[in-house]
This record gives sequence, structure tokens and C-alpha cells, in this order.
Amino acid sequence: MPVPTAAWLPHATRSAIIVPVPDAEQTVAWHRRGLNTPGTSLVPAHVTVLYPFVHPRQIRAGTLSALEAALAGIGAFDCVFSQVKWFGEEVLWLEPKPDEHFRSLTREVCKRFPALRPYAGEHPDTVPHLTVADSRTGNAESKRRVAEDIAGALPIHARIDTVRLVAGQDEHGPWHPVAEFSLGG
Repeated sequence: MPVPTAAWLPHATRSAIIVPVPDAEQTVAWHRRGLNTPGTSLVPAHVTVLYPFVHPRQIRAGTLSALEAALAGIGAFDCVFSQVKWFGEEVLWLEPKPDEHFRSLTREVCKRFPALRPYAGEHPDTVPHLTVADSRTGNAESKRRVAEDIAGALPIHARIDTVRLVAGQDEHGPWHPVAEFSLGG
């Protein structure tokens, strides 16, 4: 697998492993743009597998091969986002059911990269989720309105068949794809 050589990659400071959820993009993106503060770049609708991942300057062919090997035994799967949830009053998110496939992805990637912990170990029991809004976006009232609107558009049925390595300059973005991996099945 070739190492990415995009012009922006040497300037990237962070990377992450995500599962893009294109089936949720239309429902979520409009609301996310409305809550977004100017200058903040959003990544597409996704469930995070591992963040932070290795520093972008450390991404080599061996990194990509190890990631590919971690994902090799995991097949494509279906899930449903049918419930709006909150982490405190700051983070509005959608819950995937079942979530075990997402947990398996994180487990397998962490086995291959044992020095890396989801969210740098800040949240020991990582909950798979699709973030709609967080502490950087919107106020409490606008997030509650978004939660009500999105709840009316649920459920979202999704086929999960891709895992993506992305990199960006900071947690706000912009984030760019580095490599994409297809799940089997």
C-alpha cells in the first residue's frame, strides 16, 4: 500500500480512524452547518474508531499495512441510528444499534497499535456515537431544537463497509482522507 504524499499531509498535526456514515450525511449535515461557528471545519458524518491516531508525519507503509491487517477479519455490517442522545448538555449525538461492530473495530485497531487509546484514555469506556454537535457548536437551546428535528427524521439505516484514515491540522479541521479500507463481505 503506497504512503500518501498529498501536499497538505506534512502540515497535518493529527490523524484519526473513522467510519464514514454517508447514509446519515444528508440528515445531519444541514443541522451541523447551522450550528457551526464560522471558521470551524466539519468532517463528514462518522463514528470514530480511534482518535488520536499516529502523528501524520509518522504514517508509513507499515502503518497502513498494520491498519489493513487489523481490519482484515471484520466484515461489512448494517446498523440503525434511531435515537438522539446527549453527553451532558454539550454533545448531541446519534446512537448506532447494534454498536458491537464499532466496538470491535476499535478493539482490533487498538490491538495493532497498543500504545494508542481512544481519546488518549480520557474516556475508558468509549461509546460508539455519531456526533451532531459538541461544545464548539451552537448554544443549548439551538442544540435542543436540532435534537428534536433530527429525532423526527430517524431512523437512519446505514450499511457500514468502509473505514477511513483522515488527517488534519487540529481537532477543528480541515480533515482530509489519507487512506480508505473496505470491510469484507
